[in-house]
Amino acid sequence: MKRFLLPLLTLALLAPAQAAQSSQAQPFKLILKASEQKIHKGKVTRHLVVKSWTLPSSGIAASKKYRKVSTTLTPMLNQIERQVNARKPEPAVFRNVRGRWIATDQTGWLFDRDRTKANLLKAIRSGKGQAQVAFKVLRPQRSVAVLAKRGVRSHVASGSSSYAGSPSFRERNVLVGASKLDNFFIAPGHEFNFNEEVGRIDASTGFVKGFVITGGTLEKEDGGGICQVSATIFRALYKAGLPITERHEHSHRVKYYDPVGFEATVYAPAKNLRMKNDTGAYLMIQATWNTAAKTVRFDVFGANTGRTVNISRPSITSFKAPKQPSYTADPNVALGSRRLLDTPAQGMTSVIRRTIKIKGKVISTDTLKSRYEPWGAVYGVNPKDKRLKSRL
Repeated sequence: MKRFLLPLLTLALLAPAQAAQSSQAQPFKLILKASEQKIHKGKVTRHLVVKSWTLPSSGIAASKKYRKVSTTLTPMLNQIERQVNARKPEPAVFRNVRGRWIATDQTGWLFDRDRTKANLLKAIRSGKGQAQVAFKVLRPQRSVAVLAKRGVRSHVASGSSSYAGSPSFRERNVLVGASKLDNFFIAPGHEFNFNEEVGRIDASTGFVKGFVITGGTLEKEDGGGICQVSATIFRALYKAGLPITERHEHSHRVKYYDPVGFEATVYAPAKNLRMKNDTGAYLMIQATWNTAAKTVRFDVFGANTGRTVNISRPSITSFKAPKQPSYTADPNVALGSRRLLDTPAQGMTSVIRRTIKIKGKVISTDTLKSRYEPWGAVYGVNPKDKRLKSRL
């Protein structure tokens, strides 16, 4: 029996020493914990963001010995400060994640060195293995909390269109116009005013010259192609069930805006697009575009009103043959030549019907009627071409 006593006694004596070595081997960490919000399935939830940094053991030992934060930890604290301060506030946006719309934002952080050092020294003196990073939270102006407070919790409707085949100037104006309608609110009872929301259309606001319909042909003006934007946001708001207070169709059918009649033209100040928010809560509009697919899209977010909106396919009647060609000045075309700028289109009348229901009961119906005049092909010709004089 005695031969077992020595090993057992040796193990008993070694255990505390090994435990102490194990404790000393544990790295000291600075921990940052932050809480972020998101909207998912109409509800606000929180999730934890955690970051940690391991501090050098020599610096911890020196801090413990001299009872103050050692200067050997300064480089590490500088690194942590840079990383913490690099996080900037980002406003709340909705993203489609595997078929579900989720709104997230991001708070910014501002490192508090004095409080962090105080937390660090307190933890070291008490023998703890970690301390909390102290920081100030910088919240974005448009936060998840703001969306939730305004009742913007659900995806309501979307509208999209294709600008494939557009010349570069038209594509630029579409994207500039769409960006001006990205992430803005429509207050309950407020009337969305396209011309007012987009603002001035000229070179000073990012637009370039492009073709617009005028005088029975095409002429270059600032913002040519902006109607792609008005037509697309009209589709989104129409699908959301908003009543129309002002809307105009183009004078002739334009291929970019098919289905026929499901569009809206603008030409400030004479023609505008206005629709009223009658949902009883705020609406938020987000714009997205895909430059590879040449598509633009608007999504409407707000309260779940229980509305279902059914929009019929266009009923097209009263066809008329296209007109004769017209000509417009184009300095890039050689004298005597011509370049096709727009294809001919038949005249026609389109009727689209909208039915809005709540819990299966029809609460409103309306008709979207568009009359299109016949349109001839438009050719660009040299400014000295005699065919331009025939327009006078």
